[in-house]
Amino acid sequence: MCLALSVAALPARGALWGAGEFVMSVQSLSRRSLLKAGAAGLVASALPMGLARAQSPIVLGAVYVGPRDDFGWNQAHAVAMEILKSVPGVTVIEEENVPETDAVSQSMESMINLDGANLILATSFGYYSPFVVEMAKKYPDVQFRHAAPLWKEGDPANAGSYFCYLNQAHYVDGVAAGLSSPTGKLGFVAAKPIPSVLSNINSFLLGAKKTNPNATVQVIFTGEWSMPVREAEATNALIDAGCDVITCHVDGPKVVVETAEARGAKTCGHNASQAPLAPNGFITGAEYKWSTIYSMYAELLAKGEPLPNFVAGGYHNDMLQNTAYGAGATPEAIAAADAAIAGLKNQEPIYVGPLKDNMGNVVIEGSMDNYDPVLDGMNYLLEGVVGSIT
Repeated sequence: MCLALSVAALPARGALWGAGEFVMSVQSLSRRSLLKAGAAGLVASALPMGLARAQSPIVLGAVYVGPRDDFGWNQAHAVAMEILKSVPGVTVIEEENVPETDAVSQSMESMINLDGANLILATSFGYYSPFVVEMAKKYPDVQFRHAAPLWKEGDPANAGSYFCYLNQAHYVDGVAAGLSSPTGKLGFVAAKPIPSVLSNINSFLLGAKKTNPNATVQVIFTGEWSMPVREAEATNALIDAGCDVITCHVDGPKVVVETAEARGAKTCGHNASQAPLAPNGFITGAEYKWSTIYSMYAELLAKGEPLPNFVAGGYHNDMLQNTAYGAGATPEAIAAADAAIAGLKNQEPIYVGPLKDNMGNVVIEGSMDNYDPVLDGMNYLLEGVVGSIT
């Protein structure tokens, strides 16, 4: 299980951010300049060793929309919380399977009034408005942070957003998949054609083409974030169409990975580690490293310093990781993927034009910074992706 992580695995504190480098809001900085500032500050994850000396207890309340052991989105957050549980001076309160309704307000309020939470981590997209916003207004002395880039100027000052650009890790998946696939025919099971999903699909394609220029990615949209039956059907359909590596962007990739493994196809993961589910065909996977952000929040609380309203990043500031390589990865794939990670840490661009969509239109003219806001509005599939967003 990927919950079995240790504090000892984290880098030394000397590589941490400076307090002033992250105590900022988007009121004074553009999103892109904020990310650039983050590159200098949030360079490595480390747990604050001085929390035991904090003047007041640090109580973190984490709310999950699904089970904490879903091999996906919720587990990625739970892994980070598991790390923080080992830190003296930090108490972690968790509640799972909380729907995006008034139930989340009740959960947050309970954590504040019964458990003394001074930071609420609301980890599902639909939690923010109106629930986080209303709770932040009601409890101005409590900090609220939400795992999507939704906080904006005018929202409560004790609220904020954090976000990781997982497409970078999907690019690494593609690099490895391109050299691990005998046919170069890759499959992608996706929930909905929204910009973040399209970015992951297109980045996976560009990674694959980096190592196999003839690679293609066939995509099937299920229409739902969690629909196991459709996910299994889509996986089988892609394999029947000749795809020998399958990846996905759904909340819980467990069904996709298990179905592909049973059919003899290789897989790349999403959100958290699915390596235990595919001992024969797993290549690597795109993982969030929420512990970097949560550790920073805990340290700032311990110092009595304000939390930033917006934190975002990727490989360059230690907010992503790829799952350890599995039996499905070839030695050449491992070497190429390692090189791709090193490039991303140096902010080498993924999107280098001219690039066309799969309708033949030029959509990117030149080289684009990995955090260019234009990419946030992605509404196309690149040439080489078989599928449609309509």
